[in-house]
Formats: sequence, C-alpha cells, structure tokens
Amino acid sequence: MQVTETLNEGLKRGYAITVTAAELETKVNEKLAEAQPEVEMKGFRKGKVPMPMLKKQFGPRLMGEVMQESIDGAMSKHFEDSGDRPALQPEVKMTNEDWKEGDDVHVEMSYEKLPEIPEVDLSSVTLERLVVKAGDAEIDEALANLAETAQDFKARRKGSKAKDGDQVVFDFVGKLGDEPFEGGSAEDYPLVLGSGSFIPGFEEQLVGVKAEEEKTVTVTFPEEYGAEHLAGKEATFECTIKEVKEPVAAEINDELATKFGADDLAALKTQIGERLEAEYAGASRAVMKRGLLDALDGLVSFELPPSLVTAEAEQIAHSLWHDENPDVTDHNHDKIEPTDEHKTLAERRVRLGLLLAELGQKAEVEVTDAEMTQAVMEQARQYPGQERQFFEFVQQNAQMQQQLRAPIFEDKVVDYVIELAQVTEKEVSKDDLQKAVEAMDEDA
Repeated sequence: MQVTETLNEGLKRGYAITVTAAELETKVNEKLAEAQPEVEMKGFRKGKVPMPMLKKQFGPRLMGEVMQESIDGAMSKHFEDSGDRPALQPEVKMTNEDWKEGDDVHVEMSYEKLPEIPEVDLSSVTLERLVVKAGDAEIDEALANLAETAQDFKARRKGSKAKDGDQVVFDFVGKLGDEPFEGGSAEDYPLVLGSGSFIPGFEEQLVGVKAEEEKTVTVTFPEEYGAEHLAGKEATFECTIKEVKEPVAAEINDELATKFGADDLAALKTQIGERLEAEYAGASRAVMKRGLLDALDGLVSFELPPSLVTAEAEQIAHSLWHDENPDVTDHNHDKIEPTDEHKTLAERRVRLGLLLAELGQKAEVEVTDAEMTQAVMEQARQYPGQERQFFEFVQQNAQMQQQLRAPIFEDKVVDYVIELAQVTEKEVSKDDLQKAVEAMDEDA
C-alpha cells in the first residue's frame, strides 16, 4: 500500500492511496481460509469445500469488503501517523472507476485539517461579574405582577355592559331545535369573555349584555366537535345573565401567598427575592460570558479551515434571513448568500469554537450522562404527549445528540476558564444589568 501527498496548501491536504492487487488477493485468501472450517456446501462435508470453489462463490463479495477495509485502514493509519484531525469528513473517491479484478485500487483523499491552537494564559484574562441584589422595590413589583396573574373579579356597577375580559355569571340551556340536549345546560356558570372557553362565536355574542338580561345565542358546532350528535349542528342557548364582573388584581396578602404555594406573604417575598436574584445571576453570567469570549477572541489568532467558515457563514445568513422573513416556515427559497459581515461573524464563531474545544479537551471536560438526560428531558417538554418518541429519536440520531451536547460542553468549558481568570465583582442596579444585556444583544 502506498500513500503519496498530492496537496499541502495551508490547512488543505490531499493524498493518493494505492492498494495493490496482490494485497487485495492476499487479504481475500486470508478471509476465505478463516471461514473455510465453518462453510457447508452441497456435495462436501463441513469444512472440506475446496478453496477455488469458495473463491468463486464468495470472492467477489469479499473483494468489496477488503477494498473498503484497506482504504479505511490506510486513512486511519495516516491520521494516526500524521496527527492530523480533519475539520470535516474527508472526501474520498476511487479514481480508476473501470477497475476489474487483478487491478490495483487508486483512491484520492482530500480534507482540511484542524489548525494547531496556540497556548493561552487564562490567568491573564480579566473579567467583571455584575451583582444585583433584589431590593424591596423589585420584590414589590414582582408581587404586583403576580397579583395581576391571580386576578379576581368584582361586580360592575348595575346596568354596566359586559366587555371583553369581563366575567359573566349566567344560567344557560342549550337546544337543538326546541329540544334541550344533554350536557348543554348549567347554572351560575362563570365565563370570562374572550377566553375561548366556549365554541367559536358564543362569547362574542355576550359582549354588551347586562345583569338580569336574557339573551339567546345561536352558534354552529364545529364539524370536528367531540360529541358526534352535536358536530356540525346549529344550536341555540337561552342565557339568563346573573352578574357582570370586571377583572381586578388580587389583594397582596397571605391568601395570595398560599395560591402560589407559600405559607404566608413573608415566605412568598423570600421566594420571590431568591428567584429574582437567580434571574439576575443568569443575566450577569451571560454578560460575563460575552466578555470572556471577547477577551479570548483578542488573545488568539490562527488559520481557520475555510470549509468550516463557509458552512458557518451560510448558516448565519440563512438563520438571519428567516428572522427577517418569519412568514416563510419552510426552506423552499433561493440560496441566501452570506455577506462580508456574516463571514466576519462566522470567523469569530469558528475561532472561538475551536479554541473552547481545545481548552475543554486539555482540561478533560466531559458531558455526563445525567447532564445529557436532563437536556433531552427539557427538549422533550416541547412535545407534550410525544416525550417517549422524542427520547427514541435522540437515541437514534447522533447529530441531534451532538446538538444537545455542544452547548452543555461549551458552558462547562466557560465555567472552567472563569475559575482560572481574574474576576472582580461590581454591584449594580437592575437597570444597569438590563442595559448591559441589551448592549450585548445589539453587538451580537
């Protein structure tokens, strides 16, 4: 077997691989000899089938296996000896397509190798961690928002007309023709107008009603309605309005606290303070991570594999185009050509990605099975009722596993680097932290 370099230009490499006919035949004969003791064939005892007959029967199939194994072996040995790590899957093609048995096999292999990553003195990196404390004002604001979500309703002034968002308390009797139907009646039913709780067209007809008024609502049940005897049928509902109530925020007291699982208002305030500070810490970490990436980007410079940069630039351009064209949900559109701005951003992402991967490898950072399971569970929540199918999909899809593993690995490497960097803390207001987050988003 011969491996000859044909291209050495920057990170691009090319090689011609020749596997001789004699090598192929030797390996085929070895496989036949290994299998011979177990082969049975009509007219011969087990293990006594002549080699020429075995070769005629199984030789062509084994030749294909041997060719593939020889090429794969040559590639593996090359990467082991050279230390090259291909940026993407190498391109391999057989150049003598008119090959016939007895010919040598000629193969061309080309790839872009990953660059050598320079050493980085992580202790020289200086970072600032923004610290925000949850004060009384922030806690009171969060409490007020909770009270809004736990809204109550109070009676409107007598004679007031119901508006969208109001609660109407009423009795109703549903009829098909002149006959009431089962399940179509209720008393003192509280319905929030605009909530979509009833079939389409029902709630809209109650807008404008007043207490003590009677109203007949006519609707048609959807064709796909669950009850077959009602699906597609027109029905009338004789409604007697008892009360019209407007929404009001719940009172901030111990009763509100128990609605959110706290023992009392003081306990709820403590929980809110802890949650707010956790949110602030998450935002602060995002700002510090951005600062770390900016610092690392300024510390290193090395040649980048053009194929990785091109692929990343195309992905950025494609993603941003969909952000600007949200109505297009498929990919049946013209190819989006990356701009110079996209390419510059792609170079930064590839450079930082390679650097973080190198740092993580040297530090032996690993994503645990428990962390992967947690990531899969979080993703599975987006598919209620189909969690099991999603788990099975991830198990069978290596690319999806990598998509889930990559951000976990990156965050663990970032944490590792932060531990080695010089970090100072600065106490700021919530508004200052928000401005830092917004500035980070604008520069993204």
